Amino acid sequence: MIHGTGIDLVDIARFERSVTRTPRLLPRLFTESEQRLRLPSLAARFAAKEALIKALGGSDGVHWTEIEIGAEPSGKPLFLLSGSTAAVVAERGITTLHLSMTHDAGLAMAYVIAEGTDA
Repeated sequence: MIHGTGIDLVDIARFERSVTRTPRLLPRLFTESEQRLRLPSLAARFAAKEALIKALGGSDGVHWTEIEIGAEPSGKPLFLLSGSTAAVVAERGITTLHLSMTHDAGLAMAYVIAEGTDA
């Protein structure tokens, strides 16, 4: 059963201006390993986190640094959740999160599908 879907689009130049103007955003939004990535990849991860919050129906109990975007050996992106964010997802009966991300032509986009049981 699909619990929710989320999509988000980020203007990479605007995102860059925001993190340049407010450097403390990086540790508030991204894990240490994510912070080492190039800006277009960070923008796509920001979009993925926003899309996840939309798929969950809100941000109650969700913390940005408890959402990390990793990859399967094939390169397919996946969410690595921890803390209260992982608990919120489990409490809602969500067992699988599907994620697709891209960045090109100055834009980054992510799409999330949350599926699971009728909890």
